[in-house]
Amino acid sequence: MKIPTRLAPLLSEGLIDQVISQLMSGKEATVYVVRSGDALRCAKVYKDAKHRSFRQASSYRDGRKVKNSRQARAMEKGSRYGRQMQEALWQNAEVDALFRLAAAGVRVPTPYICTDGVLLMELVVDELGHVAPRLNDVVLSEARAGELHMQLLKQVVRMLCAGVIHGDLSEYNILLAADGPVIIDLPQAVDAAGNNEAAAMLKRDVDNLAAYFGRFAPHLLGADYGTEIWKLFEAGQLNVDVELTGRVELDTRPVDLDGVLQEIEDIRLEEDARVRRLQELSAG
Repeated sequence: MKIPTRLAPLLSEGLIDQVISQLMSGKEATVYVVRSGDALRCAKVYKDAKHRSFRQASSYRDGRKVKNSRQARAMEKGSRYGRQMQEALWQNAEVDALFRLAAAGVRVPTPYICTDGVLLMELVVDELGHVAPRLNDVVLSEARAGELHMQLLKQVVRMLCAGVIHGDLSEYNILLAADGPVIIDLPQAVDAAGNNEAAAMLKRDVDNLAAYFGRFAPHLLGADYGTEIWKLFEAGQLNVDVELTGRVELDTRPVDLDGVLQEIEDIRLEEDARVRRLQELSAG
C-alpha cells in the first residue's frame, strides 16, 4: 500500500519495517497494521484538530496541568502556539495513561513509543491470531455476558486504583482478545483525583457497560456498580481485590439542619473577624 506521510519517518528510522494495511479510521486517529521485525503492531496516527470530529470538552481537560507558565498562558488565550500545546497535551494523555495502566496490570494495548503524533503499540489479536473484534461486533450468551461484565468491572476498579478514569468507555472501545477484554482509546482519560467531574464520568463508564451487557443478561440492568465503586474509592476502601455487589445502601439519617446552619454562621463570623483585623492593620 501507499505509505502514509506520517509513517514515513518511522520507516526511515527503522522503528517499523513495513506498513501492511489500514485497520480503521476513527474520530481522532487512523490506525495501521505495521511490521516491526518479526512482530505485527499497530501504528495510531493522530489527526490534526481541524480534521477531527472529536473535540476536547473542558470536562476532560479539567485536571490536566502544564508546568511551563508560558505554555499555560498560551493555552488559556487560544493562540496558535497554545493550540499546539493543547494538541500535545491531548495526545500525551493517552500515551501517559497507557504506560500508567499497563504498569498497574490493566489490560490495555502495550505501548512502545510515541513520536511525531504516531503511537506505536501492540496489535491485539483473538485466539486465531486475527485482529481482535470490538465488543460491539460480538454476540454473547447470558453467561458469557455476565463473565465479561465482571472482568471489565475489575479492570475499571484497577484503573481507578491507579488514579485513572477512561471517560468514554463503551462497547466500541473494548476489544475481545484471546486473553479477554482489552480497553482501548484513552485520549480522554482523566485523573480521578484532579477532575471535578470524575465521579460522574466513572458512573457513566460503568453504566455504559451495564447497558451493553444488559442486552444479553437483563439482570445486570438493576445493579449500581458505578456508585458502589466510587463510594469505596472516596472512603479509601477500594482495592483491586474488592468484592462488588452492585448494591448501595442509602443514607437515610435525617439531616442536622440546625448544625449545618450553625457551621455556616461560625464561618461567617470568622470571616468578619478576619476582615476587621485586616482593616485595623491597614489603618495603622
